[in-house]
Amino acid sequence: MDESRDLRTGRHVVYDIHIHLVFVAKYRRSVFTKEILFELEDIFKGVCEDFESTLIEFDGEGDHVHLLVNYPPKVSVSKLVNSLKGVSSRLIRKKQFPSVKNSLWGGSLWSPSYFAGSCGGAPIEVVRQYIEDQKTPH
Repeated sequence: MDESRDLRTGRHVVYDIHIHLVFVAKYRRSVFTKEILFELEDIFKGVCEDFESTLIEFDGEGDHVHLLVNYPPKVSVSKLVNSLKGVSSRLIRKKQFPSVKNSLWGGSLWSPSYFAGSCGGAPIEVVRQYIEDQKTPH
């Protein structure tokens, strides 16, 4: 095992799980400014802490954001995403940013869909070969 990795531990588990998330603004509107992205990063960090997770990296463009999150195996990705999007939508709309207020209507900041991709660790073929090479008892 690679000694340089930051493995996390729980009561009965050692893990290193990362997910790449992408959230798109509703109607793919370009509503995010540098100031809003700064606010979103703080909001996402707080939500991640509530889920015993860590926001490793965050950035975005005018119409979407990318998050890299390290999370424990007990966390459901769909529940984490629901909370990240719900809390951030509520708090950003509450602050009345003009770009959001003037471009979006209704109660949503985000498109209902999202991208979630597992990442980190060895490529699938390396893991597959490692498992295949195990010494199966006769």
